[in-house]
Amino acid sequence: MKKVFIKTYGCQMNVRDSEAVAALLKQRGYAIADSEADADAILLNTCSIRDLAEQKALGKMTALTGLKRSKPTLRLGFFGCMAQSRGDELTKRLPAVDLVVGTHRFHHVPEYLDRLFAGKGAIVDVAEEPGSESAVKDHLDDDAVTAFVSIMQGCDMHCAFCIVPQTRGPERSRNISEIVDEVEKLVERGVREVTLLGQIVTSYGRGVVPRRLVALLEAVHEVKGLERIRFTSPHPKGFGDDLVAAFRDLPKLCEHAHLPVQSGSDRILKAMRRGYDRAMFLRIVEKLRAAQPKIVFSSDIIVGFPGETEEDFEQTVSLMREVPFEQAYIFKYSKRRNTPAAEMTEQVPTPVKEERNQQLLAILNETATRKNRELVGQTVEVLVEGRSPKNAARMFGRTRTNKGVVFEGNLRHKGALLSVRVERATVVTLYGVPAVGAPFMGARDAGMKLAATM
Repeated sequence: MKKVFIKTYGCQMNVRDSEAVAALLKQRGYAIADSEADADAILLNTCSIRDLAEQKALGKMTALTGLKRSKPTLRLGFFGCMAQSRGDELTKRLPAVDLVVGTHRFHHVPEYLDRLFAGKGAIVDVAEEPGSESAVKDHLDDDAVTAFVSIMQGCDMHCAFCIVPQTRGPERSRNISEIVDEVEKLVERGVREVTLLGQIVTSYGRGVVPRRLVALLEAVHEVKGLERIRFTSPHPKGFGDDLVAAFRDLPKLCEHAHLPVQSGSDRILKAMRRGYDRAMFLRIVEKLRAAQPKIVFSSDIIVGFPGETEEDFEQTVSLMREVPFEQAYIFKYSKRRNTPAAEMTEQVPTPVKEERNQQLLAILNETATRKNRELVGQTVEVLVEGRSPKNAARMFGRTRTNKGVVFEGNLRHKGALLSVRVERATVVTLYGVPAVGAPFMGARDAGMKLAATM
């Protein structure tokens, strides 16, 4: 049996794609290797959203070509976003690479590996494929408590800094019944929480599905045995009144909203082509708070976008303090090929971007530490996912607001909604012990209680 090792770079969409490819490979008779040294094929699932992600993947593959010299039967491949954008440029740059598969075609990876192991030459496939959005439905881990569910592919937003519309193509949404069927099957396997994924998840069903994402949320909410629902990554413009109300009306929808603001400066937001200004963003925040007072916000922020002045940056600083965000992905702007921002003048010097990045990280860490410490002494509901990755003697789970919790327990708690009393907190993790005599009712019970009082 041939073994395949998959290394993933980038976002949750890429994590989900790798999971699907691994499941397809197992169905085809391949085994998933635990290490590169044990593999007959090594595949890198690539990201193009930042230059650093591309350089990491290219550097890794360069190193792997040395391994192939000592193991000539080894097959090497790229799939994902960088594979889509660069195509056969990758095999020309790295002749040892055998396979390049784009974002529309990664479900063909097993058959392409069959051909490579049969002695066929290098394969490059970055063609578009109608219906490919429905290919991401296979899951690898039969013991998982949480799962990602891809509900759409592509993006039609065309922000000035972003290459995703080029690498993922136009928006393509799966139908509701197909998604619900996938969630039902996951719940039968023990999954208790799903995260609905899309490049711009709030664009789900645009022009096709009435009431779009809210209709899907309501349908998934009806799946028996499911306890929690999340979605990512949205666009602030997608938070209409109906979606805001869903945070109030759907008990399974977690009290956590990811709102990618990118900048706090109206001038920079306009240059980014984001379609909203600071005031509109803050109105969305306040509407969500009014609908769900317990809600916690996370965000994506770019520092050093072309033309960003110190005044523009200070607007971002003040926004971070005003919201405030308890989690965030903070990126230094990097040029992406064939994007409008790459051609803009007034590119910000790297040292300035680095300094601004560090300033925002310090603010984020300060906020997250303060907010986490406010939970010390309180009891939180934790969905137990399994053993702690850093300490197998402890268990790990997440709160409804997406905070990681490490606590004393054992595997019999896995998959349960457990009351945990927080005893200590750091910038990223809560530590506690199971609370005695204070179990949380599941979201299903909460939903029935809500319905009974309406």
